[in-house]
Amino acid sequence: MVVLAATIADDVAQPSVASDARPPLIYVSAVLLAAALLTLAPRIRSATVALGAGAASGGAVATAVAGLGWSRGVPNPLVAGDVAFNVADVAILAGVTLLIGGALLVGWTERERLGERR
Repeated sequence: MVVLAATIADDVAQPSVASDARPPLIYVSAVLLAAALLTLAPRIRSATVALGAGAASGGAVATAVAGLGWSRGVPNPLVAGDVAFNVADVAILAGVTLLIGGALLVGWTERERLGERR
């Protein structure tokens, strides 16, 4: 929710001239992926994984809402050289980084339990 609010606030403060129209399937996939992350990540019982899943999910849902809410597609108000992106993209990148790093850490520290069946 914070990512969505930040994306909207940023676009209100300085309307974006760069936008990225994406197919509706991308938005549906983003919401489904967010739901899967938020459902499965707590099973790992790692705060880092949960934080990463939350950030990535928030960014994905914010992208879907922004893409459906703006007629020209997802606004990309941040530009670095030839690359245009938005706050939701940053949240997805940070979230995925935390998610993968946290999962690797849990796998490494609890590797003796990886073969267990419940």
